[in-house]
Amino acid sequence: MFLLGSLLFHAFILVSGLTAGLWANLLLRIAPEKVLPFGQAWARLALRALRALCGIAIVYEGLENIPEGPVILAAQHQSALDTMIWFTRLPKPAYVMKQELSRIPILGPLLVPSGQIPLDRSGGAKALRDLTERVRAAAASGRQIIIFPEGTRVAPGERARLQPGIVAIAKATGLPVLPVSTDSGRVWGRNSIRKYPGTVHVEVHPPLPTGLDRTAMLQSLETIFYGETHCG
Repeated sequence: MFLLGSLLFHAFILVSGLTAGLWANLLLRIAPEKVLPFGQAWARLALRALRALCGIAIVYEGLENIPEGPVILAAQHQSALDTMIWFTRLPKPAYVMKQELSRIPILGPLLVPSGQIPLDRSGGAKALRDLTERVRAAAASGRQIIIFPEGTRVAPGERARLQPGIVAIAKATGLPVLPVSTDSGRVWGRNSIRKYPGTVHVEVHPPLPTGLDRTAMLQSLETIFYGETHCG
């Protein structure tokens, strides 16, 4: 039964995603400012389908910690679900994403125009400078920045070496950094089509103290992601 619901959900994502992508490419030509709201509407629909077909609900804690205006969410990353939820919870989300996603047919060309921020993970120091410039511009326009310091999806119970890009953009922008923990990997596996019914917990923690150096910031995030405060 779980497998049937999972297959139906993936079919829905494929068909609706391609259809929405084609319409959004048309919007990009005639009303580019509508591309992000259109994508947010699709994300809300996708999460409704996830609940209806797979029995997966999402519970949010600590949303009151998110201020109005620009902020950095340093989010734990266990599943593809983590890349969708903030489109539905934030007014102007800007994900820091791997540059390769912008080359996906139909959907890829929409990402940068909608305000998402590409990162060339093999670009070294220049890529980091480009990232901080793009994040500064996004913050200046009131965007909420979402970055996954783990750099990839990490299964529950496993750990990753956190990437220092979060430190660079926090220093460059002066924005508050809010850690976000999740247990989404329990119901949505990293490389699994099958989804399992259950409740995903997403917790937005209070902002980290300002002025933390690289070691202190990364250690604080590790404690929240993998230590006693981890909500999984």
